Amino acid sequence: MTKIFIDPGHGGSDSGAVGNGMREKDLTLTISRQIRDMLLTEYDGVEVRMSRDSDTAVSLSERATMANNWEADYFCSVHINAGGGTGFESYIHSSLPTRTQQLQNIVHPAIIQEINVTDRGRKHANFVVLRETAMPAILTENLFIDNANDAERLQSASFLTRIARGHVNGIAEAFGLERNTNSLYKVQCGAFSQRANADALAERLRNDGYSPYIYQADGLFKVQVGAFAQRSNAEALVEELQSIGYEAVMIVG
Repeated sequence: MTKIFIDPGHGGSDSGAVGNGMREKDLTLTISRQIRDMLLTEYDGVEVRMSRDSDTAVSLSERATMANNWEADYFCSVHINAGGGTGFESYIHSSLPTRTQQLQNIVHPAIIQEINVTDRGRKHANFVVLRETAMPAILTENLFIDNANDAERLQSASFLTRIARGHVNGIAEAFGLERNTNSLYKVQCGAFSQRANADALAERLRNDGYSPYIYQADGLFKVQVGAFAQRSNAEALVEELQSIGYEAVMIVG
């Protein structure tokens, strides 16, 4: 069993970076929850814990201690940058442990490939959550909240899902996670050759209160709204979506 510890940066009285009507602590929690849900839904042999699952304050050392006590295999701290730059960067501890570097070399490019932004590089720092964790650890900085262009992307729910998807793709590759082979009843609302069309549909679904995510398969960008062990639950969601104008279908796989 592979244990992945996800750390949404900041929380509680610590809002993190702020800009363009957004707070870092909110964005990191949204992204981290999606990382957790994707890993648990789509892969076998993986456990996920988070340092926080609500808007609560957790000290930096406490975050590391939680992961250490759980004996996690990987620690991933999710952040949003500030300071007027643009793009994505990731950090590992400055001591450069070999295994940590190897994992960064897999996770970092997987995120860049998914979100297609400026690559600011794979960096090193003496951050507490990187220094005090006993397992390989990475800290990601996902765009700049105070940059107008980056902020426009961060305001898109579908783009936050792409950030989460990039993290999941990288973690799954780094640890050789196997996709869930159990049959699930999946609810799909669209499949597109152009990513922008899938993003637009996902945004519409989110505005209507659903939680879609986009994945790529068979050369298409597919928008999935749910996956259920019980067929009746999937059928009910399909009927609900169709009643408000979506072209929803159920897929077994």
